[in-house]
Amino acid sequence: MSQTVGDFVVSRLYAWGVRRIFGYPGDGINGVFGALNRADGEIEFVQARHEEMAAFMASAHAKFTGDLGVCIATSGPGATHLITGMYDARADHQPLLAIVGQQARGAIGGHYQQEVDLAALFKDVARDFVYQASTPAQVRHLIDRAVRVAVAKRTVSAVILPNDLQELPYEEPARVHGTVHSGFGYRPPRIAAHLDDLRDAADILNAGDRVAILAGAGALRATDQLIEVSDRLGAGAAKALLGKAALPDELPWVTGSIGLLGTKPSWDLMNDCDTLLMVGSGFPYSEFLPAEGQVKAVQIDIDPAMLSLRYPMDVNLVGDASEMLAALLPLLEQKPGQWRERVEKNVTQWWELLEKRALAEAKPINPQRVAWELSPRLPDDAIITSDSGSCANWYARDVKVRRGMMASLSGGLASMGAAVPHAIAAKFAHPDRPVVCLVGDGAMQMNNMAELITVAKYWRRWEDHRLIICVFNNQDLNQVTWEQRVMEGDPKFEASQSIPDVPYHQFAKLIGLRGILVDTAENVAPGWDEAFEADCPVVLEFKTDAEVPPLPPHLTLKQVRHLTDALLKGDPNETGLVRGTLRQILSAVLPASKDEE
Repeated sequence: MSQTVGDFVVSRLYAWGVRRIFGYPGDGINGVFGALNRADGEIEFVQARHEEMAAFMASAHAKFTGDLGVCIATSGPGATHLITGMYDARADHQPLLAIVGQQARGAIGGHYQQEVDLAALFKDVARDFVYQASTPAQVRHLIDRAVRVAVAKRTVSAVILPNDLQELPYEEPARVHGTVHSGFGYRPPRIAAHLDDLRDAADILNAGDRVAILAGAGALRATDQLIEVSDRLGAGAAKALLGKAALPDELPWVTGSIGLLGTKPSWDLMNDCDTLLMVGSGFPYSEFLPAEGQVKAVQIDIDPAMLSLRYPMDVNLVGDASEMLAALLPLLEQKPGQWRERVEKNVTQWWELLEKRALAEAKPINPQRVAWELSPRLPDDAIITSDSGSCANWYARDVKVRRGMMASLSGGLASMGAAVPHAIAAKFAHPDRPVVCLVGDGAMQMNNMAELITVAKYWRRWEDHRLIICVFNNQDLNQVTWEQRVMEGDPKFEASQSIPDVPYHQFAKLIGLRGILVDTAENVAPGWDEAFEADCPVVLEFKTDAEVPPLPPHLTLKQVRHLTDALLKGDPNETGLVRGTLRQILSAVLPASKDEE
């Protein structure tokens, strides 16, 4: 049997190093699926329950491996379903290739069933490379360029394959005018900074008395260098959410997350510093950075387009974070420790405050306690994923990441529904490591419950069977509820915010997984212990209090006024709102046992 176009696509992806594809089948892409079957397992196919989840998995594969993530779907609705997961990869600068089917070439333009202009659909998310194949000889350079663009630019590419083309015999491009003869293979270049720029950056950092570092996802593989530079400069360091694992939280000068989901020490660090070093971060919220003109600033980023985008930098260094920091280190002077002592004192007080807040009473369970009790139980090699929503607040603030752990979520897109597919991709990428997934009940109902079926299908393949899906069940779309109150001054809108109470742990049991329900505060820690001791995936459901506020690290007068307005307008949960908010405020000064109404 001659090699089909579908066979060539699979073999070319294999040549590029692809060993796993996430997706869902359909007749528009049958030619490639037949080729995957004939390839006899050279490339593993992971069947998601929905194409959007497959794209999230491909994005997470890139996040947890550094390699290209690949997703595949049929024409029409299959392709349109991919879009959100593709945007997750683009927003978080991850290399992803989407391969999608299309109707037969002769039918295109005829308002045919499932005909969608996919090149137009993907033009924004895959703006660097999206093309539809029309001849067998064209497919070679489309695959080669799509992969090379995705990995070189750390972005999203898409290749569209009409279904009749996939079954045709593959042809190499002829050696004639008007053909393209591409090859495979790519290795990222080493980028060296200009020595003058390094010296200028060092001069700024050496001149500062109060240096602050902001580390993002681009610093995840530069932990050693970050620590060395921080120690040399006597600096404190905050972390953007995607950079949570860049520095261990056990270091006393690491202030934790920054932003609306951040910490008070990070807020103080940015407001009190006189020098800023930003490493591999595109953190978007300028109000949490130093005021413009307050500091001298240096930025390191692999992507020139991200330089001086969030703050007007004095020196910009283009390159890999670990290499740029290593080049800077010999030029930096050792600073005295007064500034760092101040930072460390703030950090110590903050962890004490978080413990009081986590142990404050709630009805029935304080969601902060769920995350707080998790931290000491995390294995050293754990991988943590979080969904968007109020659970991301507790992930950002209360979960302590140690050296060697990995952690991620939908950062730039901040999409609901990414946590479970991210966790599944983490298990496929690292089957010997335990994975913990934090997710709210809204995201579970939106699309994550279905992916528990994917877990049930595949978990026995994983060397370490521990995958814990922790569900915060408060029957409320909680993050938006609090945003309505604090940002808009509106009371909770029951019609939009209240969601059904679903027994998630029972659903887990129904499909052959372990299900655990915890509905009292004293059983939070034992619940985690039981989940980690299980030799199969677990859905660990906590009944949490929706009126524990995910307060930002610094409440502005405007936000306080809005919260007051929400009460004056008659919030349906007024009593609980006041109780929960007061307990969190009082926990800063009173023992948890005395935080009574």
